[in-house]
Amino acid sequence: MQDPKMMAQVVGGAGFIAALDQSGGSTPKALKGYGVEENEYSGDDEMFAKIHEMRSRIVTAPSFNGRKVLGAILFEKTMDGDADGKPVPALLWERGVVPFLKVDKGLEDEQDGVQLMKPMPELDALLDRANAKGVFGTKMRSVIQSASKSGISAIVKQQFEVANAILDKGLLPIVEPEVNIKSTDRAQSEDILLQELKAALDAQDHGRRIMLKLSIPAKADLYAPLIAHPNCARVVALSGGFSQDEACSELAKNHGMIASFSRALLQDLRAQQSDEEFDQVLGAAIDKIYTASTLKAA
Repeated sequence: MQDPKMMAQVVGGAGFIAALDQSGGSTPKALKGYGVEENEYSGDDEMFAKIHEMRSRIVTAPSFNGRKVLGAILFEKTMDGDADGKPVPALLWERGVVPFLKVDKGLEDEQDGVQLMKPMPELDALLDRANAKGVFGTKMRSVIQSASKSGISAIVKQQFEVANAILDKGLLPIVEPEVNIKSTDRAQSEDILLQELKAALDAQDHGRRIMLKLSIPAKADLYAPLIAHPNCARVVALSGGFSQDEACSELAKNHGMIASFSRALLQDLRAQQSDEEFDQVLGAAIDKIYTASTLKAA
């Protein structure tokens, strides 16, 4: 059963959702951006230990709390780890931040203009562990590379099938069909995605709400019909390769859409910063993203 206090915060709170869920494939790049070079660790265990140190530093920083950060999406190893001597999901909720978990296992090769999610044979067991650890919801990503109606339809079908299995476990799913913002037919892809998502939400039983995590659209307020849909809990935006300034500027044009940024949140954080400087930089990023999520352009 979904926690009503967490649900109220996620659905109606002022703020944004931090994405701290870089997976194994993207971890070296994330660490490099943080100022940790590949010669500073050896093998996956040391790599994941380094990224856990970074994430622990973020979630224990004074500026990272529920006043502006509504939730945080965690990588599986982060969910299983501790920060400040406490399990990370429990620590987050103590600080007023709702914990989510990335559950997908990566992307299939591109076919019909899209990249579907790889199979998730251990999903049930993972969801049971997430429930036991006090996680509230999940997130899973697929990618749209070009405006293929059949490909985009397949992505939405797959996402909603898995989302309903997640709802059956009492967790709130975030569906993330990312549109590549660099694709030449991005706007057409987004128009098709809008229609496919609306049809999928229309088909949901009443009360089985789903969150959507979408690329910031080329046309401002394109996703207003989804934001207003009774079966949509909330629409959040990924930064998708935009810099922090670009992502915030574009997000501010989209009313009712809040951020769920990763790179745009973390881009100026460095391992070499003192704790005080680290928190100042993180706090400035949080303030900027909070503003773009809550105070919109006219």
